[in-house]
Amino acid sequence: MLFSRGFLAPVLIPIALSGSVFANDGRERAEEALRTLQGYYNDGTGLWNTIGWWNGANCMTAIANLALIDPSVVETADYVFNNTLNKAPPSNPNPGPEVKTNSGKRSFSTRAANPVNASQWLDSAYDDDAWWALAWIAAYDVTEDNTYLTLAEDIFAALVKAWGTRCGGGGIYWNPTDSYINAITNELFLSVAAHLANRVPSKKTEYVQWAIKEWDWFTAQGFFGQNHTINDGLLDNCENNGATVWSYNQGVVLGGLVELNKAAPDNTYLESANTIAKAAIDTLADSNHVIHDWCETSSCEPDGTQFKGIFIRNLEMLQRASPSDLYKSVIENSANSIWEKDRNDQGQFGVNWAGPANVGKIDASTHSSAFDALVAAAAI
Repeated sequence: MLFSRGFLAPVLIPIALSGSVFANDGRERAEEALRTLQGYYNDGTGLWNTIGWWNGANCMTAIANLALIDPSVVETADYVFNNTLNKAPPSNPNPGPEVKTNSGKRSFSTRAANPVNASQWLDSAYDDDAWWALAWIAAYDVTEDNTYLTLAEDIFAALVKAWGTRCGGGGIYWNPTDSYINAITNELFLSVAAHLANRVPSKKTEYVQWAIKEWDWFTAQGFFGQNHTINDGLLDNCENNGATVWSYNQGVVLGGLVELNKAAPDNTYLESANTIAKAAIDTLADSNHVIHDWCETSSCEPDGTQFKGIFIRNLEMLQRASPSDLYKSVIENSANSIWEKDRNDQGQFGVNWAGPANVGKIDASTHSSAFDALVAAAAI
């Protein structure tokens, strides 16, 4: 039995040997990385020390994905889901129930049948809301507990009220008080809608319609660069802002399209996903097929430290739906490089997956991002 820092609530993870003995066993490497990640978990707050609100959602999603392929960590995952559900809301930096929008206010009321108040998971950024929706969907996939799925539905219902009218008559701003339209918020909206379409049969049509509406709007805007990568967002005139090609912007859309194709089969969805994935790899992978973000040469804090794991997580989803030797190579080579070159003496992973681990700050974000890649490698 492993106890997390500062508290006596149990975090049950099988005891595993450390070192290179598990270098060729993806599942056991991921288990050991989970043990290290849970050293950051604060039972009192239900979140991971050293990182922010949205990062916690991604930690939880990565743990859920490991639980889906590794029964030995299901008990740990179930504990984390329940504890986070009950303990994390007070740490929300800007909770609902009312959030100002450019068109007034979005009011939010929780359905009576759900004991969880979803407004507690809404904050001042719509992308944060969607990260938590995906995390609770992942928790539902592991546990089949409808509390988590209903919470994700309620979060999405709040996001729907933020649908805009400026660029091409649609899309979502990145937060209620800023007119910036970025790629990630809209990719997340697509992904949440498509995920829900495959899990809520009674509302499948509604969720498919929202996912298609988002994708049709997204592809009609200027998010894509000339080489099919996705830039960060749009200028005030709704044209591509030429901003950074971040790994997570190339990733979230892949998972969204995979889920949409499952809910409403259309070959063009996977074709688009493959085009984006190959362009991203061509842009972001080094000669060893290890993924990088440009900020590794300076500083990726506080958000960029999370991005690459999100890309690999979604690339693995595409690999399952549309297998490619290229995707398999990127996932496995990134994971192997993390394990062999980006791991310090405490088993923690740094921001540069090509190593060394002692360059830059190591925290729960850098570690959980790399953990995401190890989980993906264990899954293929």
